[in-house]
Amino acid sequence: MPILAEPDLIINNDGSVYHLCMKPENLAETVIVVGDPQRVHEISDHFINIEHKGSNREFNSCTGYFNGKRLTALSTGIGTGNCDIVMHELDALANFDLKTRVQNPMLKSLKIIRVGTSGSIQPDVAVNSFCLSTHAVGIDNLLHFYRDSVEVIDHELTEAFAKYASWPKDLSKPYFIKGNEELINLFKPSCVAGITVTSPGFYGPQGRFLRLPLTDPDMIKKLQGFSFNNQRIVNFEMETSALYGLGALMGHQMATVCVLIANRATGQYNQDHKRVVNDLIGMVLDRITT
Repeated sequence: MPILAEPDLIINNDGSVYHLCMKPENLAETVIVVGDPQRVHEISDHFINIEHKGSNREFNSCTGYFNGKRLTALSTGIGTGNCDIVMHELDALANFDLKTRVQNPMLKSLKIIRVGTSGSIQPDVAVNSFCLSTHAVGIDNLLHFYRDSVEVIDHELTEAFAKYASWPKDLSKPYFIKGNEELINLFKPSCVAGITVTSPGFYGPQGRFLRLPLTDPDMIKKLQGFSFNNQRIVNFEMETSALYGLGALMGHQMATVCVLIANRATGQYNQDHKRVVNDLIGMVLDRITT
């Protein structure tokens, strides 16, 4: 196996990976990732026998036990760029010898579940629902930087959307990625299942118009109207395509479950959504440990 150069896999003086500031022994094989660093504390409040706590920039981490199962909670911050960092450093923790910067001969497959907040684009999907991402459609461009992405993209869905949407040529080409079937089946009984759009921003890339005109003012209508083999797009967020795409390339098992705290079609928004987020955390913890 080749030895990675120091600038490619940066290791801190204490032996931890550069951004996450975690060591391999700090990582459980089941990881709950959240965007909001504060949400790590909301998850770890459920833990007992906490072994590790860490914080660097937007990356908070905690490893402990719930229902006898070892878990890691980790914040990614917002966006696919941050998820690119998180996925690579989690994979490095699981699958590299950090002292030699050499890949381990036997690779581990992590279970990684994103727990977050999101906005529905379908009028019949109520605010406060739990939404399970069977697929992500990335309009963010990240996965196109990786040569083997063609092997994990759902080409049938991607081509059907390309024919349907008349997507503006100046925007990134959308791509569809499927989540892990086992995890999807685990969460499906408690959720609305559908396709999640991952955008590279919160305002224009999600069709919000404040002062700057949009390239495609009809983007949300296009997304709302897409249907293929009884699958439709349900919600917007900013991380899942990177998680699903990189997870598939690296061999990790991925799922995203979000609380829908807004509905773009009806104009509803739940300003006091902390309770329902905590309900989602409880549901996810129960499902992955029983």
